[in-house]
Amino acid sequence: MKEFMKDSLTVRVFETREAMGKRAAADFKAAVRKLLEEKDHIRVIFAAAPSQNDFLKAAVEDPEIDFSRIDAFHMDEYVGLDHTAPQAFGQFLRDRIFDLRTFRSVTFLNGEDPDTDKTSADYAARLNEEPIDIVCMGIGENGHIAFNDPGFAKFDDPKDVKVVDLDDVCRMQQVHDGCFAAFDDVPAQALTLTVPRLMRAQYHFCMVPAPTKAAAAYRMLTGDISEECPCTILREQPNAVLYLDSDSSRLLREDGIC
Repeated sequence: MKEFMKDSLTVRVFETREAMGKRAAADFKAAVRKLLEEKDHIRVIFAAAPSQNDFLKAAVEDPEIDFSRIDAFHMDEYVGLDHTAPQAFGQFLRDRIFDLRTFRSVTFLNGEDPDTDKTSADYAARLNEEPIDIVCMGIGENGHIAFNDPGFAKFDDPKDVKVVDLDDVCRMQQVHDGCFAAFDDVPAQALTLTVPRLMRAQYHFCMVPAPTKAAAAYRMLTGDISEECPCTILREQPNAVLYLDSDSSRLLREDGIC
C-alpha cells in the first residue's frame, strides 16, 4: 500500500480491489468505534455502485462493526424506477448490506413518488434531524459525487436534496458498470444529495477502483478544485480518505505521482 496527501485528502493506493475494500472497511470500523464512544448512535450515508462492492462485502463480514447503532441513508436514487429493480440504489444496498446486518434504522430515498419536490424535502428533513457522521462514497467517470455531474454540481447549493438531469457520461457509466444493457435503458433523472449536504459529514471514505475511473482519479488529484470536477471538493475535507486500486491509479503511477 502506498499513501500520500493531496491538500487535506489522504490517498491510499492498493494492488487489488479486495485489499482496497478490506482497508476501507477497517478504517470505517475505526471511525464507527471512535464515534460510538462519544454518542449512543451514529448516522451514515452509503453509496450504491459496483465500486462499493469490495468495501461493503468486507464491512458486512466484520462482526466487530456494530451496525445496530447506525442510522443508514443512501445518497441518490433514479426517478421513476421500480424500487425493487436490481438497478435501484435502495435495492442495491438492501442486497449488499441493509438486509445482511441489523441497523438501528434505514431511510430510503423514494424515486417512485411523482412529487419529487415533496420527496426531496421530506428526505432532507430526515437527514437534518441530527448531524451525519460518515459518508461512504465513490466518484463517477465524469468526476461526479452522488449524481452531482459537472456543469450541474454546485459547491454552494442551497438545497440538500434535489432532482437532477443525468448527463450522457453519467448514464453511459451505468452501462459500463453492467447495471443496464443499453444507454436508453438508463433513467434520465435522479434524486441526489447535493455537494454541500455530503460535505457536512465528519468523515468521508471514498472507494474508487477499476480502469474506467483512472482518468477521473487523475483529474481529481491533479486538477483545480472546481465544480467542473465535483469530486475535487474532497481535497478540502480534513477527515477524507480516497482508496484506489492498481487500475484506477494507473495514470497517477505513470505520471510519478504515486
